[in-house]
Amino acid sequence: MTAQVTVGLDGSDESLAAARWAAGEAVLREVPLRLVHVEEWPNTPEVPLPYARTLAERAEELLRDESDRLRKEHPGLEVFTGRTCGRAADVLTAAADEADLMVLGSRGLGGVLGFVVGSVSLPVVGAARKPVVLVRAEGAGRHAGPTAPHDGIVVGVDVHHPCESLLAFSFAEAARRRVPLRFLHSWTLPASYGYASVVDPGLGEELGADLLGDLEDLLEPWRGRFPGVEATARAIPGSAAHQMVQASQDAELVIVGRRTPRLPVGTRLGHVAHAVLHHSPAPVAVVPLSEPTGAVPRVSRPERDEPEPGG
Repeated sequence: MTAQVTVGLDGSDESLAAARWAAGEAVLREVPLRLVHVEEWPNTPEVPLPYARTLAERAEELLRDESDRLRKEHPGLEVFTGRTCGRAADVLTAAADEADLMVLGSRGLGGVLGFVVGSVSLPVVGAARKPVVLVRAEGAGRHAGPTAPHDGIVVGVDVHHPCESLLAFSFAEAARRRVPLRFLHSWTLPASYGYASVVDPGLGEELGADLLGDLEDLLEPWRGRFPGVEATARAIPGSAAHQMVQASQDAELVIVGRRTPRLPVGTRLGHVAHAVLHHSPAPVAVVPLSEPTGAVPRVSRPERDEPEPGG
């Protein structure tokens, strides 16, 4: 694995927004940025050679112009480029596995329909072994800085499943950006409670308090490892997908987990992650969940004159 942030670039507004967001992330992490262009082109005799050359020239121009622009916006940032042919989802998944973070663009269709994840980004999110961030064209500005939203980072947590990798990524991101973390766990009463929950509303309150206690216990060791990060926890009754989408509206970044399938085939992307990917206006980071390891990532903390609250 190479210490770098990688972004898929195809010239669309969404991929350019992803490149802008990825450049800011690379600066925070103090690692190089890699721009990757994948040309899905059949290698057959029927392809006119002049047309193939034109596509190659356009790709080279795109990579050159974008790398020059990002270097100007972020003096000192190392920017590398790469162009390859193949199936985009496969190439970008392999690139994601070799980097610290992969960033891709996603096309927005407005507040009701949310965003179209696409035939390339969704397979990458579902298969990559490293975190992948999806950025909407209008969401690139939601990065650390004066114009970023002031509700920090929202993280969806399921206290019933291992989530060490999710917590590690979340606390490290908050420490780099110097923004607060909001952890959410949503719950509903089991069907076995039946009418008992109607007769005694206190049952729901008791369950909610127990779940909040579990979440606090889960976060406590990480608060000790990252004492400078403000981390709050809430256990909210209702749909997890709905609660996460609502919380994303004013967030700088949304983080959700993805379970790794036990079988070495297929991918697993739950309904909550699907909902957030389709409807969050903020960039969404999808983190593959792994068993607890106790490892804590190294965090680079750039010096700033005056840290701004909430971004």
